[in-house]
Amino acid sequence: MDGRNIKFCDLRSQVDLNQLQELFKLAAFWAQNRKIEDLAVAIANSDPVISVWDENRLIGFCRANSDCVYRATIWDVVIHPDYRGLSLGRKMIETLLNHPRISRVERVYLMTTYQQGFYLRLGFQFPNPSTTMVLYNKPQATSLPAPAMASGESLRG
Repeated sequence: MDGRNIKFCDLRSQVDLNQLQELFKLAAFWAQNRKIEDLAVAIANSDPVISVWDENRLIGFCRANSDCVYRATIWDVVIHPDYRGLSLGRKMIETLLNHPRISRVERVYLMTTYQQGFYLRLGFQFPNPSTTMVLYNKPQATSLPAPAMASGESLRG
């Protein structure tokens, strides 16, 4: 593999959802069961979206959300296992960070389980390891019932 056929693309419309689903199944333990319909919604609501291609084969993907000034969050960074070690992940993240919607943002966030060293080499830091919080917005089997409210009552009191 000489890299002559590797191309980076920032057009959401060019992402092949079937290939993306297969790439996730192959190379992203955290995205094994994503549905095509949900991938389409996630991509439609992300900007920028960066995809990496070897001719017509999707080999890399990442996306972000941003307010273009203060905050951005990077999601779903994945490179096909056959293409790792070629600096494509680095170039993909650099392409994303240089995108006009991200390049002047004050803080860029991401979450990673095992790749902290990779992101540290790209300049990411651990500003405060206890800042990550999550709200599971879908009902859980053990969730508490919503508080009863009288008609016309608001949560503001």
